[in-house]
This record gives sequence, C-alpha cells and structure tokens, in this order.
Amino acid sequence: MSFKKVTVEATVNAPVDKVWKLWNDPEHIMKWNTASSDWHTTKSEVDLKPGGKFSSRMEAKDGSFGFDFAGVYDVIKPNQQIDYTMGDGRKVNNVFSSQGSSTKMTVTFDAENENPVEMQKGGWQAILDSFKSYAEKK
Repeated sequence: MSFKKVTVEATVNAPVDKVWKLWNDPEHIMKWNTASSDWHTTKSEVDLKPGGKFSSRMEAKDGSFGFDFAGVYDVIKPNQQIDYTMGDGRKVNNVFSSQGSSTKMTVTFDAENENPVEMQKGGWQAILDSFKSYAEKK
C-alpha cells in the first residue's frame, strides 16, 4: 500500500537538546501532545531506541472518544532524527535542525486513507504547534 507523504514544520525558540528532551520525555509528552484544548494525553510510554516501542493514549476530555497512538522506532540519531513505524504500517520521519538558540522541526508522515489529507495535516500541525508553545514556555 502506498501513502501520500505530508510534511509539517515549526521553528521552536529553544536549543535542540532541550527540544529533544521535551519531545521524547513521557512526562512532558502528556502536557503538550494535543491538537486542541478539549483533548489530552492520559498516558505515554517511550523506549527511545531502534526497535523500542512508544505509545500515547489520547482522549477527548469529555470522555466521548479516545485512541492509542503507538509504534516502533526505526532510527534514532540524538538531537537530529527520529524515524518510526506506526501500528498500521505508516512511516514517520522527524528531523531536528539546530539553528543556534532555536530548532527547526520537520515532521513528514504517511497520510492514512480514511480522512482528508488537509484535515490530517491540520491535526499534525496543531500538535506540533502545541509542542512549540509548550517548549517555549519551559
């Protein structure tokens, strides 16, 4: 099955080592991993190594809906790159580019075939924007 590749980006006003830590630490993930204020992440697990697994439980705050976002890490290059495969076989590539006191984050993911690509791109961008806001306040 082939998937359309979609890219979202953000420049975070924080150095790459800080961005890396906040992006990968389960305690922090539960604070920023949301596309809107009516959702939250209730659980996060990270085994940050090639072949290691990750999972986050995302739920609507009103309890009406929830899902697990999970996969296996394929490539880990500290402060530079994380590639992983989601449970449904789609691939994701995260690039962390140090730009002095800021970090450009580029996330490229395989779109799924159920929802419109623009909707998926908007959701992934909203989560990345939530991360940017969180990281810049820390």
